[in-house]
Amino acid sequence: MSVTDIINQHQRQRQFSFEVLPPLKGTGTDRLFADIDKLAELAPAFINITTHHSEFVYRELADGRFERSRVRRRPGTIAIAAAIQQRYHIPVQPHVICSGATVEDIEYELIDLQFLGIHDLLLLRGDKAKEDSRFTPMPGGHAHTTDLIRQVQRFNDGYFADGTPIKNPGRRFDFGVACYPEKHEEAPNLERDMQYLKEKQDLGAQYAVTQLFFDNQKYFEFVEKARAMGITIPIIPGIKPMAKLSQLTVVPKTFHCDIPEPLAREIVKCKTDEDARQLGIEWTTEQCRELYAHSVDNIHFYTVSAVDSVVEIVRKLK
Repeated sequence: MSVTDIINQHQRQRQFSFEVLPPLKGTGTDRLFADIDKLAELAPAFINITTHHSEFVYRELADGRFERSRVRRRPGTIAIAAAIQQRYHIPVQPHVICSGATVEDIEYELIDLQFLGIHDLLLLRGDKAKEDSRFTPMPGGHAHTTDLIRQVQRFNDGYFADGTPIKNPGRRFDFGVACYPEKHEEAPNLERDMQYLKEKQDLGAQYAVTQLFFDNQKYFEFVEKARAMGITIPIIPGIKPMAKLSQLTVVPKTFHCDIPEPLAREIVKCKTDEDARQLGIEWTTEQCRELYAHSVDNIHFYTVSAVDSVVEIVRKLK
């Protein structure tokens, strides 16, 4: 069963999914699998695996000059997805991104995924490189998620990017996209950002997963506006529990979302990271209960630095 089927067939049955981060190059998978072991016991609907663009590094040469080259610090998203699927028999959904990739790179990813029997994707533009002031696609790459969607749909229709027919087309890819209840940082306003989401739906996106948020009212208002402008696909709320004191300032800056004043007021009272973690569990549990009360039955958890918190929250909600 595809992730799309899981989402659409379980609209009235509470379920959760979660996102994991591939391990840094050279660190192995023990920590990742230990985290998934904890979450797998709670029967998630699917597991989402992030990917990251390459970045520039500078190496000093023997003559004192510096050589600039691109490296990927977190390789192996496809391999990790295949390993999770084989080990846990849980549907997996790797990210496929524009950032740091050419059209040819993406085509090889699709070929590998199809060969491995992985047919669910989350299609994203990806973040800009750290050294860039604005997003810059790779030469021969895509500038927008809509361009990536068109490539995947062309592949689904049996054609490589250069127009060559695929001799043995396999099963079509299902895919979702991201959306932003508080707008994408680069969008001029929320309305224009939502127009882009409508375009992604019209091109074939079957569901959307939100950027994390802490204020449910912003999600409810976003969904209401989306429905009014003809966006009909499921919009899955993405939730991340606060886990450290530093996240009071780091999270809004990194994810471009507001911390509601009631939550901020309580965080500043915390003395330790454990105090903040417990507050995060309480806030997120109530946040999820309110979502349930508004007939939201699919919740997606961002688990980085918060696996144990997510486990406790899901158990409270069972």
